[in-house]
Parts: sequence; structure tokens; C-alpha cells
Amino acid sequence: MYSTAEFRKGLKIELEGKPYLIVDFQHVKPGKGGAFVRTKLKNMINGRVTDQTFRSGEKVGRPDMEEKEMQYLYREGDTLVFMDNVTYDQVYLTKEQIGEQVQFLQENINIKLLYFNKEPLGLELPNFVELSVTATEPGFKGDTATGGNKPATLETGAIIQVPLFISEGDRIRVDTRTGTYMERVK
Repeated sequence: MYSTAEFRKGLKIELEGKPYLIVDFQHVKPGKGGAFVRTKLKNMINGRVTDQTFRSGEKVGRPDMEEKEMQYLYREGDTLVFMDNVTYDQVYLTKEQIGEQVQFLQENINIKLLYFNKEPLGLELPNFVELSVTATEPGFKGDTATGGNKPATLETGAIIQVPLFISEGDRIRVDTRTGTYMERVK
């Protein structure tokens, strides 16, 4: 059990049998009445964000969550296949279960698969991945005066904004948490 005094951003809690992630929280001590904690919680199953208020000192459940080191093997239609690095068991997840992160998955990358009550829930990618640019328009001389960006398609199919000097075939480092360009890799 977690007390409201232990709340922090990124903490996983269980409410009404469902896992939630604390996105934001604020301890409030009004002049009159008891203190309380105002939180924004993200449902880890469907991704919905809700506001919830707890009385100070109230206890919430600790979810039965487990992380396993896995390797992404390949895509089979809308199903993605992962292999447990310890037992070599294969796990099948759909694109819907993974969500937005599917656009940065490249074959043979190691990820952490998150389980809730022994069922796969989602995955955690490394913070940065290196991907090749497969298509982008060429930058023109003189376009750099404003430090502009242009769209680029990556080897995984993701489309992100990159600086004008990036061309097809370049390898770039991408932040998987925000989906933004970080730097060109030599």
C-alpha cells in the first residue's frame, strides 16, 4: 500500500482493480478543513487521464506489476512478436496494446515489457534509438536562416521533424519519449 505522502510523478498505483500512473500531483493544505492531494492519473490499460482527489494520509493499492527484459523479433500483420531474453518464450502483442511507441520499434531491439496480473500491458523503449532516414526533401541553400525543420520518414515508418541539413540515408538519434530529433549519428 502507498500513502499519499509517497506520491510522486511516475508512481504506479492501483485503484478499483486497475493500474494507474501518476502524471501530476499537488498537496493542498486549505486554511479550513483537512489537507488533501489532487492528482492526475493515467489509466495504464486504456490511456485515459482522470483527475482524482485523495484525503491526506489515505492509502492506495500497489499494483501487481512486473517488468521483463524482451527482444522485439518481427511484425506479423498487426501482431508484433517479442522474445523473453531469459526463457526464450515468445509473446504476441497487437499494435493497439503498444500504442504510439510502435513507430520506434526496430527489429532486435531490447525493450522492457510491462505485465499487470500476469498479462502483458505495454512496453518501455530505450530513451533513445538510432534510425535511418529513408525519405526527406532536400534542404536548399539559404533555408537555414530561420533554423527551419522539415518532415522525414524513418526506417520504421515514423515521420518526425528534422533540421534542413538532414538528408536521405543519414542515421539520426531520436528521443522515444517525445518523438523528437536529437542529433545526427556519424
